[in-house]
Amino acid sequence: MMWKDKYKVGVSLIDTQHEELFKRVSEFIEAVQSNDNWEAKLDKVKETMVFMQEYVVIHFNAEEAYQEKINYPDIENHKKIHRDFKKMITDYIAVLKQNGYPEKIVQELGGKLMAWLIMHVAKTDQQIGEYVKSQGGEI
Repeated sequence: MMWKDKYKVGVSLIDTQHEELFKRVSEFIEAVQSNDNWEAKLDKVKETMVFMQEYVVIHFNAEEAYQEKINYPDIENHKKIHRDFKKMITDYIAVLKQNGYPEKIVQELGGKLMAWLIMHVAKTDQQIGEYVKSQGGEI
């Protein structure tokens, strides 16, 4: 899962954070799909869970602050999407910790992270840049 320039929304901070999210999710998926034994993969799994839980808060706060600054009309829906994603991460972390990080659930999470990130950045977040342009502004 590679970062592509077409994913840029045109806001440097947000684009840099998106690129970091893509990098981390890609590394997570590569680690999970590697030929290493499961025990060897667990450190990367746990590291990624901590990163996702912490970094998405930083990123979502920055993205929402930008939306407030530009009076983005769909901000409340966007915040709900962010809340739902944070809940998904928190729920997965709880399930993984409770069940000893089973490979099947980790694989499922990897797929969900990749799908969500691509859809959110390539579709939902693109609307922010489109809104700015429609208002005659430069990003």
